Amino acid sequence: MPGERFGLAGESGSGKSTLALSILRLIKPPGHIEAGAVWLDDARIADLDDDGIRRLRLAGIALVPQGSMNSLNPVLRIGRQIADAFADHGLRLGHREEQRRITALLAAVGLPATIARMYPHELSGGMKQRACIAIAISLRPKVIIADEPTSALDVVVQRQVMATLARVQQELGAAVILVGHDMGLMAQFVDRLGIMYAGRLVEVAPIADIIARPRHPYTRALIAALPSLEARGMLAGIPGLAPSLRELPSGCAFHPRCELAIDRCRAERPVLRDIAGAQVGCHLA
Repeated sequence: MPGERFGLAGESGSGKSTLALSILRLIKPPGHIEAGAVWLDDARIADLDDDGIRRLRLAGIALVPQGSMNSLNPVLRIGRQIADAFADHGLRLGHREEQRRITALLAAVGLPATIARMYPHELSGGMKQRACIAIAISLRPKVIIADEPTSALDVVVQRQVMATLARVQQELGAAVILVGHDMGLMAQFVDRLGIMYAGRLVEVAPIADIIARPRHPYTRALIAALPSLEARGMLAGIPGLAPSLRELPSGCAFHPRCELAIDRCRAERPVLRDIAGAQVGCHLA
């Protein structure tokens, strides 16, 4: 929905980033999209031709990629990389107007105009990440996908980056899909949260319900594993390891690690069901 902040959380390798990239049809061969549909306004993204999907990227749905160091071109100045976004979508701007827009975009993410003349290696990690956000919002997208935008950043810089993302999202009225594994960060930022396990969503609910009343056993285990300033003792862990997506167990993928698993869990894969304002993929929910 416009203006919504939706989170995707789960362990590393659960498919969060793959799902986010599939929205933009950025899955590289031999990977492919088997099922499902994504709509933006009246357009079904899977039906767009190459030119249509190129125009959709950045202008309709923008990606703030994971790892800004690997996302920015190391031999181009930041201003040039923002200008390339304009040119790629057919905006023919005069030099003065182009510089005005670049300066405005940098200001929107809390960076001075002088950054436009700098190369990525001259910026700190947080500044590079904010430069990526500036590029992402350059064509005022309706949806911003932020794929672990605070990875490899210290706590102070993480807060700065998330504050920047929140501010520009509010100014644009855009929806945000935040991908990550930091449940604390999700609790502070998103409105709704989807929990992924072994390539599938197992629970989708408002963030307050996820924290206070998790329904799926995996979600409950994640919440129980969060550190607390009040509780003392050993942190609760989840026994075992997540399965390989190439060798998923029969039935529910979580059943080998679930204390509540019954025979049905081992034989039949659960589907998401609507339960009291949430969607839960568990036979016992």
